[in-house]
Amino acid sequence: MSRIGTQPIPIPSKVKVSLHDRILTTTGPQGDLQLEIPNSLTILIKSSQLILHKNRVHQIVKATHGLYRTLINNMIIGVNQGFSKHLILRGVGYRAQMNNKDLVLNVGYSHIVTIVPPTNIKITTLNNLEIVVSGPDKTLVGELSAQIRGVKPPEPYKGKGIRYKQELINHKIGKTGK
Repeated sequence: MSRIGTQPIPIPSKVKVSLHDRILTTTGPQGDLQLEIPNSLTILIKSSQLILHKNRVHQIVKATHGLYRTLINNMIIGVNQGFSKHLILRGVGYRAQMNNKDLVLNVGYSHIVTIVPPTNIKITTLNNLEIVVSGPDKTLVGELSAQIRGVKPPEPYKGKGIRYKQELINHKIGKTGK
């Protein structure tokens, strides 16, 4: 059984953490994030560490203890360093362009696909075939990356579509001739 929730979270010098009315706020160079803490958990903020304690012992509380410890750790890492995901377009005529802050995709459809990023999330195109999604919130970066990949997921025969940079596609063998 994992006891990740009992480990203290180190707070870097660039990050400021505050707790007010069960809402934890982290502020750093990449921005600020907020998280509502349930009543079953108590937070102690010491000089350079944050410690979570359970108020009662119950199976659901044990599960949320580790979950919230990881969520808070991701918040601290996000406002300090940020998170990013790289996507690659593969296919004939596939392009990604930026129009102000919006991402415009030409991926083989009869129309273009426009994706508007949420606040705090930045989309950049390294060239016409690479997209980088970055920001302080790990969940929003992952959700937006999945939304972009979902526009044209890689197909299993030739691998055309939008994929993550390190993603491996299992190719299928095509039909055999007569």
